[in-house]
Amino acid sequence: MIMKQNVIKFLQKNGVETRFVSIVDDKVYINNLKLSRFSRKKEELFRDNFPNFEVRRSKVFQRICTRASRVLKNALTPHDRILLISPENCVDLTLYAVLEPYTRKYGVELIIPDNGVDEFKEPDLEGENGDIDAVALPLTLDEEVENILAAMLNGKKLNLLSSQSEKNGVKIIYPLSNIPLSWIESWIDIEGFNCDFDDKPGLPRDMLEFLEGFIPDVREKMMSSAGYLLGEDD
Repeated sequence: MIMKQNVIKFLQKNGVETRFVSIVDDKVYINNLKLSRFSRKKEELFRDNFPNFEVRRSKVFQRICTRASRVLKNALTPHDRILLISPENCVDLTLYAVLEPYTRKYGVELIIPDNGVDEFKEPDLEGENGDIDAVALPLTLDEEVENILAAMLNGKKLNLLSSQSEKNGVKIIYPLSNIPLSWIESWIDIEGFNCDFDDKPGLPRDMLEFLEGFIPDVREKMMSSAGYLLGEDD
């Protein structure tokens, strides 16, 4: 933690806008190249002072962060205390990396419980976690669309997984709900992370992959249509 604070202070002192970079372990991921003002010259200076850190300029990660910001600008309130899971799989890791700069951008606090997945999925909103303001769930665009297809195939009422916006007075936010899983897979592959995806094969996924071969941006178009049918804003 001390090292991270030293990194932040150094970057800020040298003109880097740290609201647009994610600092995870010993890596600094640029979220927006222009707004971060993290030039190659500043990177060389940073490397000279922090040789154990890497600066990563992944274009796909920048796309992930840009699209996620469209959700987060309406979902977050300054100084929110946000509960999320320890990065145990690839999507959880991406969720954390996307949210990390908001500790500086909005002054939020990220809270990671020790007891892992179960508490994250069904958080105890009383007692020790009673003072949290939001829970961040790792829902992706693919999961939303597969849920729509499953409802259609089974003749069930259409609903969006991200439609639940609060529980027991605590906000539920979905930072990755407009992010295609393929973007996350691409970023994970580029970075060579040692993590797994929770694979959920089935007919909805097979159908989505089939439609993808014929309809450009099929995920986004299905979400737009579902939002129209449900009377939700884009």
